[in-house]
Amino acid sequence: MLQSVRVQAQKSDAPDLTRRWLSAISLAAVVAGVYVLSARLSLALLTPDGVAVFWPAAGVAAGALIALGPSARWAVVAGTMIATIVANLLGDRNVISSFVFALCNAGEAVLAAGLIEHYFGSPFNLDRLRHVLGLVAAAVVATAISGIGGALGFILFHSATASIFATWQNWFASDALGIVTFAPLVIGLASAAREPPTHSETVEGLLALALLVIMSIVVIALPPEPWTTVVPIALLFPVLLWIAARCQPVFSAAAAFIVTLAIVWTTTIGVGHFGDPGLPMGDRVLAARAGIIAVALCAYVLAALFAERRQHEAALAESEARLQEALTAGAVTTFVWDVDTGSSQRSADAPQILGFDPQQTFTPKDFLARVHPDDRARFKALVYGVDPDHPAYSVVFRFRHSDGREIWLEETAKAEFDAVGQLVRIQGLTLDVTARKRSEDQQSLLIAALDDRAKNLLARVAVVAKATRHSSDSLDEYVPALDRRIQSMADAHVVLSQNRWEGVDLAELVRSQLAPSATDANTTIGGPDVTLSVAATQVLATVLHELVTNAAKYGALSTPHGRVELSWTRQRADAAAGLSVTWREIGAALP
Repeated sequence: MLQSVRVQAQKSDAPDLTRRWLSAISLAAVVAGVYVLSARLSLALLTPDGVAVFWPAAGVAAGALIALGPSARWAVVAGTMIATIVANLLGDRNVISSFVFALCNAGEAVLAAGLIEHYFGSPFNLDRLRHVLGLVAAAVVATAISGIGGALGFILFHSATASIFATWQNWFASDALGIVTFAPLVIGLASAAREPPTHSETVEGLLALALLVIMSIVVIALPPEPWTTVVPIALLFPVLLWIAARCQPVFSAAAAFIVTLAIVWTTTIGVGHFGDPGLPMGDRVLAARAGIIAVALCAYVLAALFAERRQHEAALAESEARLQEALTAGAVTTFVWDVDTGSSQRSADAPQILGFDPQQTFTPKDFLARVHPDDRARFKALVYGVDPDHPAYSVVFRFRHSDGREIWLEETAKAEFDAVGQLVRIQGLTLDVTARKRSEDQQSLLIAALDDRAKNLLARVAVVAKATRHSSDSLDEYVPALDRRIQSMADAHVVLSQNRWEGVDLAELVRSQLAPSATDANTTIGGPDVTLSVAATQVLATVLHELVTNAAKYGALSTPHGRVELSWTRQRADAAAGLSVTWREIGAALP
């Protein structure tokens, strides 16, 4: 059985393993293809003395590793090494130097991506300024280290004529610019795939990029005059600013790459400001690289700053929405009253709570006019009585809603003063406490009613105790009689409590009073449905108790064959005034 389960698990894992291998091979092939194309692009734009202004292939490898994360490491490394070896062997390099350069290029990408992964995590995007600076720092560190291996490879295996420092410097500058200019485009595309821009943003971004291409052509066509030095900035910067402010960072990355290609192309073919033939090639290359890094960093920094601002605005809007929901749920409105201008601002739920038209201005005078006249003077005294020593106040008052109903508000506020102690503004919270005040009023009524009932009950107990004392010949007779009468009052109280002191059904009261001495066999009751008031219930309960007690001692309930018949009729609609009760004893014992 266990072996069968293992076989099934192996069979189920086989397709997943095959898919992973196919995905890795496909990724390696794509990386290798793009790497070769970008390398060919760089080689096609070599300066006349064979210097590559930038090496976008470095940005392909590093950007893919950063965008796809550690899971794509071996596929990207394999694609980078294969592409490097093939490109070098198709050129004038030997096998050993091709392998050395492949290791340097792959290690450079791994190191740059590893630094990003360690300090910023994955997934990585360029929507924060610290991420932009981190990418630049990672590119500098990775290319500086890989340049050492590349320079040694050129010196040892390729018969380089330049010095090792010049070779390292050229490798470092070309690869660093390649990562800085091309890796953000790869990272931005991956980020856009995770969170696609809206249709309108995509259209706007593409139009801005098209305009940037046109502006780049205009800049290239300008004659190499001194006055044209500032023209590229005047033409390109507004477009870069537009893209950074309105679109995702991927569009800024694309814009930086477009400008980079324009600068490299003009430098290579010798046209425009960067292709001035009157300048030495070294100076032209240096100027081109400085221009590329300036444009790229400007584009990335602006895009990151605007992206952070959009994130902060979205977070602030979400926080305000949650706060507004909480205020609305709690029937609370916030306000700020500017004393100098006389204007006030209230939260969005104020029209609902206070009852005014949100399309119209609701001034402090309008608010004060709706305060109940009996509470207005006290309210004004508290508001205008604040001072630096007592800047806060809290007041509960009545307020007239727009629909005419009266509500209760509780306002808690604090005043702000200037350097000389003059009142500047008052800000605070206004809470609708109508439900609480109604509950307090109801509680007060209940307490008052309870006090009255307790007083009445104690008075009735005193009367019963006094009457029982006069009718008792001894203490032994007095105590049981008093106990029975108090128990009768307690039974009536239980019935009233069960009916929430809103009246008692007469039949229910009769059954409760007859229960100690009578049963269904010796008692007959009957009559219409009658609801007694609280006072009538207490009086009738006492009367019934005395009747039942006498019948149990001396009357029909004192003999086995005696019976009691109790009936009632209602002569008028008013049960308390028109009630007629008949008590009849059959077979009562003779006194």
